[in-house]
Amino acid sequence: HSLFTLIQCCDLLMWLQVKASHFDGLITTILGYILLAGALIVCHALASLVKFQRSRRLLGVCYIVVKVSLLVVMEIGLFPLICGWWLDICSLEMFDATLKDREQSFDSAPGTTMFLHWLVGMVYVFYFASFILLLREVLRPGVLWFLRNLNDPDFNPVQEMIHLPIYRHLRRFILSVVVFGSIVLLMLWLPIRIIKLLFPTFLPYNVMLYSDAPVSELSLELLLLQVVLPALLEQGHTRQWLKRLVHAWTFTAGYMLDLHSYLLGDHEDDDNLPNNNPPGRHNNNRIPGLGEGLHAAHQAILQQGGPVGFQSYHRPVNFPLKIILLVVFMCVTLLLASLICLTLPVCAGRWLMSFWMGSAMVHELYTAASGLYVCWLSIRAATVMLSWMPQGRSIIMLKVQEWTLMILKTLVVAVMLAGVIPLLLGLLFELVIVAPLRVPLDQTPLFYPWQDWALGVLHAKIIAAITLMGPQWWLKTVIEQVYANGIRNIDLHFIVRGLASPVICVLLLSLCVPYTISKGITPLLGVQPEMQTLVERRIYPFLLMVVMLLAILTFQIRQFKRLYEHIKNDKYLVGQRLVNYERKSGRSTSSSSYSSSS
Repeated sequence: HSLFTLIQCCDLLMWLQVKASHFDGLITTILGYILLAGALIVCHALASLVKFQRSRRLLGVCYIVVKVSLLVVMEIGLFPLICGWWLDICSLEMFDATLKDREQSFDSAPGTTMFLHWLVGMVYVFYFASFILLLREVLRPGVLWFLRNLNDPDFNPVQEMIHLPIYRHLRRFILSVVVFGSIVLLMLWLPIRIIKLLFPTFLPYNVMLYSDAPVSELSLELLLLQVVLPALLEQGHTRQWLKRLVHAWTFTAGYMLDLHSYLLGDHEDDDNLPNNNPPGRHNNNRIPGLGEGLHAAHQAILQQGGPVGFQSYHRPVNFPLKIILLVVFMCVTLLLASLICLTLPVCAGRWLMSFWMGSAMVHELYTAASGLYVCWLSIRAATVMLSWMPQGRSIIMLKVQEWTLMILKTLVVAVMLAGVIPLLLGLLFELVIVAPLRVPLDQTPLFYPWQDWALGVLHAKIIAAITLMGPQWWLKTVIEQVYANGIRNIDLHFIVRGLASPVICVLLLSLCVPYTISKGITPLLGVQPEMQTLVERRIYPFLLMVVMLLAILTFQIRQFKRLYEHIKNDKYLVGQRLVNYERKSGRSTSSSSYSSSS
C-alpha cells in the first residue's frame, strides 16, 4: 500500500507538471525572483571584490528583500499547499474518491481547487501549532527544544529569515514537510486502512461537494469550520480537558519508562546548587550560550503565565532506548486517538440522525457535528455531576433548577441571535448582492432559507468581528457586555432589549420597506410591467447605495464640523471665552457667550 501511494504521488506530480500551464505566470514569477536573487549575489560578490561599499550595501539590501519575500511565499503559500494536497491524497479512500476525480475538479476550476487545498493545509498547520503550544504548557521547558517557540519574546521570524543562510531554511522546510507528512500518514492514512479492515461498511463518508442539491454543502462546511469547531475548541473547559489528558498521558508514560524527570521535571529545591548541575543531571538548554546568567533571568521575567526558567532533569539508565520507546508509545496513542475521533462522533451522529431520517443517506457534516456535540455534552454533564455529588441531594436539585433556567434562556437567545438574525441577514444579502448578480431580469430568483441561514451565520460572525475591532458605539458596547456576562450570567432582558430587538427591527425594515415600495407604490404610478420588474429586482441594491452615500456624507459633515470647531477654538478661545479681535479699531471685545465645545 505504501508503494502504491508513492506511485500515486509520483503520478500526481507528473500530472501537475503537465498542468503547469494553468500557473505559468506564477511559476515564471517565482523563477524570476530566484534568478534575480542569484544575480544580486553575483553582483554583491563583485562589488565586494572591487570594494564598492555603497553598491555592496544597496545590493545586499535588495537581496535581503528578495530572500525574505521568497521565504514568506514558501512558508505561507507553498507549505500549506503541500500539506493540503497530502491530506487530500491520504484521505481519498475515506470519501471513495480517486485521483481522477481530483484531476477533473482541477481542470474545471484550478484556482478554486488550489485555494481550497491551501485553506485546508493552513487550518491543519494552525491547529498543529496550537497543540504544540499546549504541549509546552504541560511538558518541562526544554523537552521540545527542536521546535520553535512562537510565544518566545525573543523569537523574530523576519530576523531569522534575514540572518540564517538559505541552506538552513531549505533544510528546515524539508524537515517540516517530512514531519507533517508523517503525522498525516500516522493519523489519517493508517487509521483509514484499519477502519476499512475492521469495519468494512463504515466507510466511505457520505460527502457530496459537487451536487445538484439546492442547499450548498460547501457553505455548511464553512459553517462547521468557522463557527462550530472554533466554538467547541475555544471553550475554556475543553482546553483544560485536553491539557489534563495530555498531562495524565505524560505522567503515565514518564513513570512507566522512568522519564518523569525528563518530561515533567523535578519539583525539588535546587537553590543550593546555583552554578552547577548535580551528578546524573543535564542542562535543559540546547542552545549554546543561553544556559544561565542574565539571559535566563531575562527569559524568566518575560515568559509570564507559563513555564519559566531552565530546569535540569535526571538522566536514567538506557536513556536513548527509553526515548525510542516513548516515541513508539506516542505514535500508538496518536493512532488510537485518531481512530476514536474518526469513528465515535460519526457513529453517534448516525445513530442520532436515524431517529428522524430513517435509512436515508445524510451528509456526514451533520452526523459528525451532531455526534461531536453529543460527546462533548455527555462529558460535560458527567464532569458537572461528579463535581456536584459531594454537596448533597438538595444542592444538586437546586443546581439542576438553575441550569434548567439557564438552558431555557440560552435557547431563547440562540433562537434570536443564531436563528432569526442570521436568516434575515442571509436573505438580505441574497436580495442585495447575489440575486442582482446571478439572476437575469427575465428569470425569477429562488430562495432557500436553509442556505441563506448558513451564509447569514458567517456574515453575522464577520460583522461582529469587525464591530468589535471598530470604534466605540452602541452595538460594540452591547456585544462586549453580552460577551463579558457569559452564559452563566446571561441577562435575557438586556439581550432582547439592547441587542436582538434593534438588530431585528433594522433588518426587517431593510427587507420590508423596499418590498412595500416595489409592490405597493410602484403599481399605483401606472408603470409598465417591465419597469415594475426592474424596480422589484434593483430596489434593494439601489437603496443600499443610497444609505451608504448618506452615511458617508453624514460622517464627512461631522468631520468638517469638528475641524471647524478645532480651528475656531485654536484661534479665538482664550481661557473659557471666545475673543473677537477687531483689526480696524485695534481693540478686542470678549464675547459673553461660552464656547459650546468647551
